[in-house]
Amino acid sequence: MALLLDELLGEPPSRLHPVVAAGAWLTRAARHVPEGPPARAVAAGGAAWGLGALAAGLAGAALARALRPLPWPAAAVVEGVALWPLLSSRMLRHEVTAVEDALGRSLADGRTQVSRLVSRDTRTLDVEAVRGAALGSLSENLSDSVVAPLLAHAAGGLPGAAVYRYANTADAMWGYRTPRWLHAGRVAARADDLTNLVPARVSALLLLAVARAPRHLARLRAQARLTPSPNGGWPMGAMALVLGVRMAKPGVYALHPDGRAATAADTRRAVRLVAAVTVAAWPVAAVVSLVRQALVRRALMHGAVA
Repeated sequence: MALLLDELLGEPPSRLHPVVAAGAWLTRAARHVPEGPPARAVAAGGAAWGLGALAAGLAGAALARALRPLPWPAAAVVEGVALWPLLSSRMLRHEVTAVEDALGRSLADGRTQVSRLVSRDTRTLDVEAVRGAALGSLSENLSDSVVAPLLAHAAGGLPGAAVYRYANTADAMWGYRTPRWLHAGRVAARADDLTNLVPARVSALLLLAVARAPRHLARLRAQARLTPSPNGGWPMGAMALVLGVRMAKPGVYALHPDGRAATAADTRRAVRLVAAVTVAAWPVAAVVSLVRQALVRRALMHGAVA
């Protein structure tokens, strides 16, 4: 239901979007989180992050509890509506396609459009770098915005999905190695690293699977190690290998450096691959959900016997 709503309608209105609400809380909380000294900044940033995570989890739990009396078809629909804004496949694909369209007009338009997706300075990027930045963002956000929310929901229900999306939003806002956030955003950055350990690797494997390119599996681990992030290199490395292109951030990493420069055709293929992974992630999440439910039932039965 959530994937269907995302594909048909895209993002919900901002006033109803939980990610927008999380961003508003993080913006307000940031005013009370000091830059230093280090210990105080880490403690204050961690406390602020924890309060937001607790609120997200409680909101998800309250909604899940409210659904219990409903017959399962109605509960499934309502839960799908609640999960819908916590994932974003259609908008992700649209934004990357818009970068390619902008490049078709001019390099300046491409630089402006890709700045919506990445935090780096895009003013001096050439065509290859603009396209590579868009492909990198597409690959990394496949995990962050599609696979990870689905798996978080499968493993932890609405509370798990809500906390995951909050953690991802907090990292996007606070998880930088700048003087302002080096210490204050440490908890947010580490939490995001932890919550994406499994989804990033699942995303990479799904990319290889839908591209029918298991031959790249042996090289994937080496590519994943090239990025500072413990997770981002997995889906980005998989995408670079599948497309056969270089994907680099100057001075930071160069994935598949012996590959060719990406073309507009590569962008179109990458967008199709992300759409295919979005579909493939659904049965994976369904299996995880069934396993979770079986474990819960087993624990309840043992508790009743005891």
